[in-house]
Amino acid sequence: MITSAQMRAARALLGIDQKQLAERAGVSLPTVQRMEASDGNVRGTIDTLGKVVAALDEAGIELIADDAVSRAGGRGVRLKLPKV
Repeated sequence: MITSAQMRAARALLGIDQKQLAERAGVSLPTVQRMEASDGNVRGTIDTLGKVVAALDEAGIELIADDAVSRAGGRGVRLKLPKV
């Protein structure tokens, strides 16, 4: 799964806008806009989600799930759990 926050952060790291992500993924701009407007996990068809994740992966983005370890040693960001 990918969250809307991860999509926005991935685009920021790549320095691309929503239109460029849509072009790279082969999906429409309104689809990317709708995905990024989602709360939490992005909603969409498996095919569309796969295209977006594949486009981000090809561009060098590693999506890190909660409590997962990063596979590679590259730079990145991760949101810390809030202090209680």
